[in-house]
Amino acid sequence: MKEKKRLVIIGKLSFVEDMDVFLSQEDFIIEKADTKEVITKSIQRADMDIIVFDDDSYRLVDDAFHQEVIRLMRASGKNFIVVSSRSIPSAVMEANEWGAADFIVKPYNCREFIARINALVEKKVRVTCVGGGTGLFSLLLGFKNLSDIHLTSIVSMSDDGGSSGKLRSSFGILPPGDIRRSLVALSSAPILMNDVMQYRFQRGNELTGHSFGNLFLTALAEIKGSMAEAVRSLGDILNIQGIVLPITNTQTTLCAEFEDGTIIKGESKIDRAEERAAHLNIARVWHEPETNLGIEAYSAIINADLIIMGPGDLFTSVITNLIVNGFCEAVSNSLARKLYICNLMTKEGETSGFDVRRHVQEMIKYLGEDILDCVLISNTRLSEKAISDYARKNQEPVKLGPWEELHQLTKAKMIVADVGHETQLVRHDSVKLKNEILKIIQNHMRVHPPTPDTTTTHA
Repeated sequence: MKEKKRLVIIGKLSFVEDMDVFLSQEDFIIEKADTKEVITKSIQRADMDIIVFDDDSYRLVDDAFHQEVIRLMRASGKNFIVVSSRSIPSAVMEANEWGAADFIVKPYNCREFIARINALVEKKVRVTCVGGGTGLFSLLLGFKNLSDIHLTSIVSMSDDGGSSGKLRSSFGILPPGDIRRSLVALSSAPILMNDVMQYRFQRGNELTGHSFGNLFLTALAEIKGSMAEAVRSLGDILNIQGIVLPITNTQTTLCAEFEDGTIIKGESKIDRAEERAAHLNIARVWHEPETNLGIEAYSAIINADLIIMGPGDLFTSVITNLIVNGFCEAVSNSLARKLYICNLMTKEGETSGFDVRRHVQEMIKYLGEDILDCVLISNTRLSEKAISDYARKNQEPVKLGPWEELHQLTKAKMIVADVGHETQLVRHDSVKLKNEILKIIQNHMRVHPPTPDTTTTHA
């Protein structure tokens, strides 16, 4: 029988009782500490496993005792989580400097809270994935059933095309498409429910082209008051294995300037190479208006063990996240390992002629420093038919390029592996990708993840 873990909840009576309501249903022995004497005694218990500390209970009421609790928690050598209503990056960093293992912002979601406690109690590797589109979907699909991994998906919010674009324009909400994909990728719901979420209407006038999941998220956003709360609610409904977060909570438009000075605004127009010469590559990208990293996403990056960027279209799925205000600061401040997964194919009008070195160069440019620890590069042998089909769209496999130039550019370790699959539609293979990343975790992070499997899953 699994041994129950002892959890100490520290704070004013109202906070302690609220915590007890939902945590008592979990596999914990809960000790409630709402007086100075009990708090001091509880923190010093040798058999205590984890502490949940309400920063709001004492910060403004009794600063001296607030500081004493922090000192005792640090001295205990146990993991502690700070819960706070201060939704600013400096609060996350302050807790991090105290030695906190996590920072949770109020109001919190019960399922997510429990997942984050379990991640620490069970010593899971906390993996934060950043991206959008099918690349992020494939990555999450491979990882969701691993019991030793705690996943957080931070999703791009710059999509303005198709169903997402129409709903964004009509309802003034954040685009739901990429969020929906992440939720379905991590879903534990029956297959039929996932199929319903992905279902796209083929007829019905106004419904044509819309995904049911996008409409459902829109309805939830209207009911709950924000897309962030809609995502949490749908995560509860689908019982997702992990946490999904929009990278920002405000609308923005991705803009790009091309090599000839042409400026295009809107991810969908950039992506489809509209209103410009298709052979020209992107010179720079930015957001209008500027947008800030959500506080939950900031905390997920700071407290991660591994941050994965990519795979996905370099500018419209990956770098669009790097230019969100606060993102690069969070990545730089995080002690996590940083992994970039390079694309399999170039993309006309975005990365034509780009080799691995040029992809990495752009990543470093927008990150603001050479901060990557590893770059994962595919050496999957593609079929002649696949190469021929993509050549007709002016796309080609991303070449490794001069090895010496790559090593002069970055200190990151280059890992070349078979992580694609050889079908006509070239994409990363979920299981191959998972297995290679598990090797990276094993070899570079001093932790012991599950043994890689040999089953192949096509996302």
